[in-house]
Amino acid sequence: MRRRLASLTSRLVLTAVALVVAVSILIAVAATLAMNNRLTEQVDGQLEEVTAQLPFLLRTFNGHDDGPAPRTRPGTVVAGFPSDTTAADAFAYKLNVGRDDNQALGASARDALEAVPVDGKVHDVRLPGLGEYRVRAVTATDGVAVVGLPTSDVDDAVGSLIGYEAVLILMGAALAAGGGLLLVRRQLAPLREVAATAHRVSELPLASGDIEIAERVPERLTDEGTEVGQVGSALNSMLDHVEASLAQRHRSEQQVRQFVADASHELRTPLATIAGYTELARKRPETSGTALDKVETESARMTGLVEDLLLLARLDAGRPLERKTVDLSRLLLEAVDDARVVDRERSWRLALPDEPLVVAGDEARLHQVVSNLLTNARKHTPAGSTVTVTGTAEGFTVHDDGPGFSPELAPRAFERFTRGDAARTRGGAGLGLSLVEAIVAAHGGSVDLTSGPGDTTITVRLPGADPSPEV
Repeated sequence: MRRRLASLTSRLVLTAVALVVAVSILIAVAATLAMNNRLTEQVDGQLEEVTAQLPFLLRTFNGHDDGPAPRTRPGTVVAGFPSDTTAADAFAYKLNVGRDDNQALGASARDALEAVPVDGKVHDVRLPGLGEYRVRAVTATDGVAVVGLPTSDVDDAVGSLIGYEAVLILMGAALAAGGGLLLVRRQLAPLREVAATAHRVSELPLASGDIEIAERVPERLTDEGTEVGQVGSALNSMLDHVEASLAQRHRSEQQVRQFVADASHELRTPLATIAGYTELARKRPETSGTALDKVETESARMTGLVEDLLLLARLDAGRPLERKTVDLSRLLLEAVDDARVVDRERSWRLALPDEPLVVAGDEARLHQVVSNLLTNARKHTPAGSTVTVTGTAEGFTVHDDGPGFSPELAPRAFERFTRGDAARTRGGAGLGLSLVEAIVAAHGGSVDLTSGPGDTTITVRLPGADPSPEV
């Protein structure tokens, strides 16, 4: 079973409370030890004073002094163990307020006192029936004397302090929990707002259609200098990327639908023509020659269209083209010469550098690029126009002084099945420029169009063009 993690709020609050409790306990322990040491030092100081009065105390208990008893703290124990007499001469008393109130200690307590090392140092001893004592054994004139003071006051004070500390620690923990919960929730409110934005986006229908993701993290929560701002900025960047990707997907879907529709329309026309002339030839045998000619023409048209579509499909699939050394200068020269032969109504010009231009690529496809551009210029410029092909170190350009592309058409000139306005519409399936762009892109190059009335230029850039290669 997967362990469920606690919320960030609860973990932060628990961490804060744990730190407060840990620090409080450390402070309490230090304060308790300091107080215990201080009170113990005071008891030891009092024990030093009592030790100074031992001669008087010993004479009192030996019956040699009937004067007033020395001033001692109630609960003080005094014991004497003569060295040259029998054990019966030893004594041990607990002193109270008056001399007559002194309490003789039992044998077990007397034995505990007698066992104290005679080194003048203070020792902790537990006396049966009396409790904990701080005692000292010193050498007297006729034996050993032991004096001790109770530590009950110290123990009581330390115990009270521990009790107060425990209560204060619990109160501090409760305050830390309440305050921490309030502060953490307040500090995490921006993060919850970021999460709410993500939740709202997750509820949007993104499966199909034209998707627009309007939800964004507010700008005030996208400051890269804070952790929450980094999350908010990253989420906005991701949403921008997702929106762009979905828009591109939608455009691709629309292009595919349009492509299928246009292809179907383009194929339907020659198929309908073929079907019509076939039926005409069957009903009227005398028209069979004309019908066969028309069927052949439409079949050729349909074959060319299908071949163009297959080429575009192969290029879209990323199939590599042939890579050989191609003399671009010779290719441009042949294409322009062919155009001059086919169309004498226009002026065809060619400008090449002195050094031959050489590129690496598929010669047949590059020839198709040049032919498509020249055919496009021939079909969409009026008679008498001038078409200039210029070879450059980066590739070549095709310029004409025809009416140009309309502003609405220019951005879509290289899309498939795109046809121009009345000035540039003269048959064709609208695949010429799209094939140009696809073939050039497959070679790693690019195609640009600049167009205006009397000034249209298509620039083809091919990588690897070299003005001075070895052919």
